[in-house]
Amino acid sequence: MRDFNDAVALVTGGASGIGAALARRLTGLGARVVIADVSDASAIADEIGGRYVDCDVSSLADNEAAVAEAVRAFGGLDIVALNAGIVTGTSIGDSFDPDRYRRAMGVNLDGVVYGVQAALPALRERGGGDIVATASLAGLDPTAVDPIYSANKSAVVALVRAFGRGFATEGIRVNGLCPGFADTPLVVEEMRTVLTGAGIPLMDTSTVVDAFVSAVTSGRSGECWYVQPGRPAEPFRFPRVPGIRTESVEA
Repeated sequence: MRDFNDAVALVTGGASGIGAALARRLTGLGARVVIADVSDASAIADEIGGRYVDCDVSSLADNEAAVAEAVRAFGGLDIVALNAGIVTGTSIGDSFDPDRYRRAMGVNLDGVVYGVQAALPALRERGGGDIVATASLAGLDPTAVDPIYSANKSAVVALVRAFGRGFATEGIRVNGLCPGFADTPLVVEEMRTVLTGAGIPLMDTSTVVDAFVSAVTSGRSGECWYVQPGRPAEPFRFPRVPGIRTESVEA
């Protein structure tokens, strides 16, 4: 099981919501934390005795700079929480906005690809480590309300499963979190009204953080942990792809 004490962690999207809660929890468990975000998180970093770096996760160079700050400030890197994400705000059809589409894919998908790419050298230098990417239940069960969001989160799910298998021999574990609706700034007031009317509760961010800790301490890799109110987080069981079927040959 992972011992968080004195581990060095990088949390993207750590200025608010799940990321801020995660940075505080990791610090409480004894880790030293670097927060990376486009929003100023220096106050949170000062509060937890960590570091803040301005980082647009859709930029490979920014991801590399965030990793470099962790290595410079604390001597290495052990845990990477690729948590930064945004809602799409566009859909296919008359309201399609190419700029919003590219921004959503850049943050939600490229941010994971670039985050892993940037972190690998530092994790290998430590002899292994943990990467956890925040996906969504929409990545397991796509929604027609925001198909672009479902697409990039489904891609994150696929990356986690592939990376988890690919890096296992190096001691680098890769897992994903697939939470339902959590009480974060991403849930705008209009959406809150719809969810309340449908009787769907918003999870406290601590529930998602609990799932993060479970994933890291599980020793497992390539798993996507669903996070729903009122039940413990567990790895989602994907159905197997049907095998080859051969027609019987009559004698």
